[in-house]
Amino acid sequence: MFRILKVVPISLCLIFSLAFSDCFAQGLLPVPADNTSSAGSSSAPAAQIPLVLKKKKQKNSKETARKSMHTRDSVFLALSRSDTSGATLLQHLQQYTTTFNQINNTLGEGLDTTDESQQLPTVIKRIGRIKILANTRKSSTLRYLFVLRDNLDHLQDLMNGWQTNLDSVNAKLISNQKEVLRFQSDSLLKNLPGDSTIRAAFLEKKIEVLKLWKKTDSANRKNLFRVYLIQSKISTAFTAMIDETDQIDSKIKRFAIRALGGEFDYIWKRNDQFSHLDSAMNGTMALNQVQVNYFFKNETIVNIISIAFILLVIGWILYNKYNTLRHIDQKQIVIEHTHFVYKKPLVSALLLSITIIPYFYDHPPVFFLECLFLVNIILVLIMVRDHFPISLFRFLFALFWITVAYSLSNLLIQITNADRYLVFVLSILSIIFGVLFYLQTKKEPQEHLKYTRLTLWIFIILQAISLVLNITGRFSLAKIIGTTAVFNLWMTMALYFIIRIIIQVLYLQLHTNRAAHSIIALVDYNSIQKKFRSLLALFASLLWVVFLLENLNIDDWVHDYLVDFLGQRRLVGDSSFTYGGFVSFFLVIWVSSMLSKVISYFYDISAQHNTDLSALKKKNRVSTLLIRIGVFTVGFLLAVAASGFPLDKLTIIFSAFGVGIGFGLQNVTNNLVSGMILAFEKPIQIGDIIEVNNRMGTVKEIGIRSSKLATSEGSEVIIPNGDLISQNVVNWTLSNTNRQVELSISVASGTEIAKVTQTLKDLLTNRSDIMNHPAPQIFLNGLTDKSIDFKVQFWAADISDYLELRSRVLVNISEIFAKEGIQLPKS
Repeated sequence: MFRILKVVPISLCLIFSLAFSDCFAQGLLPVPADNTSSAGSSSAPAAQIPLVLKKKKQKNSKETARKSMHTRDSVFLALSRSDTSGATLLQHLQQYTTTFNQINNTLGEGLDTTDESQQLPTVIKRIGRIKILANTRKSSTLRYLFVLRDNLDHLQDLMNGWQTNLDSVNAKLISNQKEVLRFQSDSLLKNLPGDSTIRAAFLEKKIEVLKLWKKTDSANRKNLFRVYLIQSKISTAFTAMIDETDQIDSKIKRFAIRALGGEFDYIWKRNDQFSHLDSAMNGTMALNQVQVNYFFKNETIVNIISIAFILLVIGWILYNKYNTLRHIDQKQIVIEHTHFVYKKPLVSALLLSITIIPYFYDHPPVFFLECLFLVNIILVLIMVRDHFPISLFRFLFALFWITVAYSLSNLLIQITNADRYLVFVLSILSIIFGVLFYLQTKKEPQEHLKYTRLTLWIFIILQAISLVLNITGRFSLAKIIGTTAVFNLWMTMALYFIIRIIIQVLYLQLHTNRAAHSIIALVDYNSIQKKFRSLLALFASLLWVVFLLENLNIDDWVHDYLVDFLGQRRLVGDSSFTYGGFVSFFLVIWVSSMLSKVISYFYDISAQHNTDLSALKKKNRVSTLLIRIGVFTVGFLLAVAASGFPLDKLTIIFSAFGVGIGFGLQNVTNNLVSGMILAFEKPIQIGDIIEVNNRMGTVKEIGIRSSKLATSEGSEVIIPNGDLISQNVVNWTLSNTNRQVELSISVASGTEIAKVTQTLKDLLTNRSDIMNHPAPQIFLNGLTDKSIDFKVQFWAADISDYLELRSRVLVNISEIFAKEGIQLPKS
């Protein structure tokens, strides 16, 4: 009570002083004027006051307002210290003020719904337009239906992104509304402080927060309603789009059934129910123009990436070509290994990049794909003209014009009689040119590629099937098969050149780094070429299959079927699995295995090509075995995670694996554990010369289960790691690379021993190829009536040269004995 009575007079004084200061500042009370200021103000109008004085007055008014605010805060602080419940209520109101200000600032900046609001009307119009086009084209081709389906797929992806964004915005607005409603139902704010002064300050602050709450509530509700309207429109459009997609899928199925049964009668009977060529061409041009405009408008980023990729490939090939030929001496050998890239570097770069670029896009327009494809086959023709027999070039040149006609026919969005006759003629011409070229390859089999005749047989058979189908009225199937035969033949040629181009650029890359003394210069090109070519062939085959499915117009169906088949969950007891999980598991295991081999290869490659086998360098190197085990272990865990298999079930697998190890895998486990011991203890290193089981050689590889030993005879011995631990292993290079050489020398009986000893010492000392420490030693080893035997011992610095050194010393001894007249014993 005493504290309150003490604080109240002080507080009242502060309040009255604050009130008077506010009144003075707002002009409600007269300000006492001194003589100087009154004189100045009466002598000049307000408009003529200097700008400097105005700025000073503005500054003084800001300082006055700031001081007033600090004074009020001090009063509230003093009041709150006198009443703890009042302080809690004021702090609670301040928290709401901060929250509402943050919400208003966020709403004031605007929500991220601009794209949805602006583009949604256009999307709704496009869906309606696609619906009209799908229902009015009665003689539409399968390509036309897939074009409409691709447009709907793009719109679906776009609206899926919109829905995700709007869900995020809506969640944020709902969170804001919860904060707003929390203020309305906050029971703590219904309490009032006991002190009348504090109660007045609390009520004044509460009125301010209430006004801010109403403003925040109104703004947040408006945004919630606006987002709800946009979501409703998107849901309606999405439903209409899904319905139209189902309608087009039904038409595609009916089209497939009709295509199998036949749209036409026999080819010699004209059918007038289909469109005329002029109508089909006008519709095709209009549709492709709309598609291309939309494509270049919405695929700007991918187009920039594609152009950058082309420039990158061109720069890569040109740099390696000119940099290699500028630094190496044997240019002719390099030219022979890289004749494609050396003679046609720009064509090679464009062929490589343009073949890959279409796979950057998600369902690009057919017109764009066929333009790239025509450029691609022109590049193939250029390569064939300079590097293959003229008969192949003539065949492909004739096929080029057939391909152009097929491309134009493939663009038509309506079935016409003229298109049917065109495909009929193209099939006949393809068969004729194919047969003529096949007969030519039989005359010159050595000049053509290995599978040329097999490829021609497949091409001719497909064109014959297309011809028969067209004659019997199954025009759509005939067109698809004929187009596929021509397009995939070109794709086969393009992929052949791409594999060779990549291999040749790799060859240039290795020679470029060899000239720069890089570690890549130590890579064995022949071994890399064999492994890399098989990998490239695998990817090329997959690319060819994808291209085939696209030409057959079943790529989407195959994709959806595989996704459903691999993603469907199947139950085995209490556990579930998917085939996709198995595929992911083995794929990650394969990638980790390849990665571990590549890392260990590049890590160990310098040691395999280095003749310096000093123990210090070998001890400082970490064993490649640890790298391979580490990479493979991480790969296994990632594979398990990618497959979706529960990690807690691994204990069951490991337990079963342990039981199997205990009974049937003892030797394998022994070798695995021995490999780990070799990796950590390092009793042998890669490059060591060891002797085990009466076999001596150089350690080339230390694997997980076994190690590889290269003998001096050229053979390679595979030794289980368990033998390297359990057997007696002689390591000639464990501590150093020195090797003692021992010779047995015999002279004729009666020869002066001191002379022989001195001669041998003079021969072995002060030589660069024999170590001085330990010094060479000569011992008298035996005396007989026919000979005097000596044992000569000296040390070679490098064990790899000890045999050559031994032979060289024996030759020198023979020469010095002949010079000094020392006789060898007679047999």
